[in-house]
Amino acid sequence: MDFEEAADAVYAAPAADFIATRNELAKQLKADGDAIGSTRLKALRKPTVAAWLANLVARKLPDELDDLLALGDEFREATADLDGERLRELTPKRHRLLDKLSKEAARLAAKEGQKVSADVGQKLRETLDAALVDPAAGDAVREGRLSSALRHVGFGVVDENGEPSNVTPLTDERRQAARDRRKAQRAETETAEEERAAAKRKQAEEDEREAAERALAKQAFEEAVAAAQAAEARVEELDTQLDNAREALSEAQARVHSIGAELDEARRAARDAQKESREARKRYNRL
Repeated sequence: MDFEEAADAVYAAPAADFIATRNELAKQLKADGDAIGSTRLKALRKPTVAAWLANLVARKLPDELDDLLALGDEFREATADLDGERLRELTPKRHRLLDKLSKEAARLAAKEGQKVSADVGQKLRETLDAALVDPAAGDAVREGRLSSALRHVGFGVVDENGEPSNVTPLTDERRQAARDRRKAQRAETETAEEERAAAKRKQAEEDEREAAERALAKQAFEEAVAAAQAAEARVEELDTQLDNAREALSEAQARVHSIGAELDEARRAARDAQKESREARKRYNRL
């Protein structure tokens, strides 16, 4: 094991075990003949909880952290180009990525048995934001050996004691990989938006078709109701006419019966008159 491996192991150890791990590995380096490395290792400072949490992010979430640093590159490019529209587009992505990393860091810390207070969570967020804003801070965070949280104060980046941090450059290969991931994410987002727009259009067409079908069904229903009402009115009208006809028929039948009776009486009277006329003629002839 050389110094670099030992330093990584020390900062990867649980916060409570930092001193013991550092001293043990320093003894091992010295025993292996690396006295300078042992001295350098003993000089490493124990990280604050916020710094330990940032180191945990660097170890456990390297791709997500690279995405954050690549987003910082995009911010600086947009700022240099005075591209206000691009800056407005990047700002919500910045907040979303910081939120995501902060939540993931708290989850990882919980698995390590480390509680994260609101103050520690805020310092972690400031550290990650400083990494996005300042390339040197980004390199320091990516190295995973912070002993103090970072904060961007306008004129530069300082640690919790107001002192600068050591940096290790991020390779161009990792930066390009992060850019490629962000490009793929943008393409995926655009595809998803197009699919949502297509689904929205399809839903609108279906809604329009259903609305047209409902309108036709409503019209047919209203026409059927109107036809039924008209038929009912016609039935009532015919019922009335039938009742009137039956009443007229009854009156006519009564009139026929009355006329028939009068006719019979007139016929009897005529027969009686004829009989009386014959008898009167006979009496006249005998005179």
